[in-house]
Amino acid sequence: MLLKVNPNRMELLRLKKRLLVAKRGYKLLKDKRDALIQVFVRLAKESDTVRVELEENLLKCYTFFSNASTLMSKLTLEETLMFPKAKSETEVSFKNIMSVNVPQYEFKCEGKYYSYSLVDTTAELDGALKKYHDILPLMLKVAELDKAIALLANEIEKTRRRVNALEYVIIPDLEETIAFITMKLDEMARSTNSAIMRIKDIIRA
Repeated sequence: MLLKVNPNRMELLRLKKRLLVAKRGYKLLKDKRDALIQVFVRLAKESDTVRVELEENLLKCYTFFSNASTLMSKLTLEETLMFPKAKSETEVSFKNIMSVNVPQYEFKCEGKYYSYSLVDTTAELDGALKKYHDILPLMLKVAELDKAIALLANEIEKTRRRVNALEYVIIPDLEETIAFITMKLDEMARSTNSAIMRIKDIIRA
């Protein structure tokens, strides 16, 4: 589509500069999109691997805890777990991936994860709590990867729209307008040359 501009040399120079900038921007955005897609695919594969590992460990935790629940009464189990001594927190930092701030989670725990006498409880409960404690960093890793994938997918989509706008709208419109102005200027130049030739002929006559 032709842009609404005056067909003169100043506009032609301005549009040629815009076209040059647009083509550079298109190349940079296309490279960024391709790099983002590579990182996205790598994180998606890593997420699948970590998720499978997490599910396997959760299944083991459920098995241990189910065995503990069978060997201990519900009341005793509730009283045993009523007053935890451990204090846990998650520290959040950010990593920049191709202008996308991706969160990174770090699990920290102070104190012991069990708060009961080892004499009055079963080994199954000890094993279950230890396994739950051990998989918390893995759960955070899954959350971290899921958030990173979501953010990258959003950035890929935005970059893709910009690339498409440059490739199919902005650059073609600029090229078409430049060609139109060039044609108009050539016509004006030919018309001017014809007028000059006629004037010369009249003067000679």
